[in-house]
Amino acid sequence: MSEKLASYKRKRDFRKTGEPSGNGGLAGSRPIFVIQKHDASNLHYDFRLNIGGVLKSWAVPKGLSTAAGEKRLAIRTEDHPLEYVDFEGIIPEGQYGAGTVMVWDTGAFSSLEEDGADPGTLEKHLEAGKLKIELAGEKLQGGYSLVRMETGESGEQWLIIKMDDSQADARRNPVSTEPDSVISGRSLKEIARDEEESGHADKSSR
Repeated sequence: MSEKLASYKRKRDFRKTGEPSGNGGLAGSRPIFVIQKHDASNLHYDFRLNIGGVLKSWAVPKGLSTAAGEKRLAIRTEDHPLEYVDFEGIIPEGQYGAGTVMVWDTGAFSSLEEDGADPGTLEKHLEAGKLKIELAGEKLQGGYSLVRMETGESGEQWLIIKMDDSQADARRNPVSTEPDSVISGRSLKEIARDEEESGHADKSSR
């Protein structure tokens, strides 16, 4: 586990950021996903799946689509600790990923692979670069395919594709119509304001 989180820990100074350190124990082994809206240097969505005891993570510039067949670029990032599923707040200036973070959607997910009953199937298909899952979130539901395209200077480039199922709906665009947090109901501006008022924006000031 420590090896999986080595990159995550190396990039952060936990004396300054309020992000979980990954030393607080597991948040559970249940198959949970989270999508965090992240107003960093560029606004994007961090898609995370609980696989192998950590949150496998991708940065998705436009967020996930609900239209069948629509492809969204996703850049693979470092594994995050499971405690990150409910992290919402400000990453201080000067820290990796500085900006405001919101829990935009969360819920359970399951494998749609034929060997989905195998506990190691998710890790196996992830390593192979092709994974089919079903989301049961508050904003997003149904099947999605994740396909690795190439590895470049910015890291592994993947596509996240909405599958053509009963949950596909091209008329919906939750990224724009449902912008607020599913755990607090707050907007990004409200999260930033609340954190700054409570003095949590920069741990180094304490």
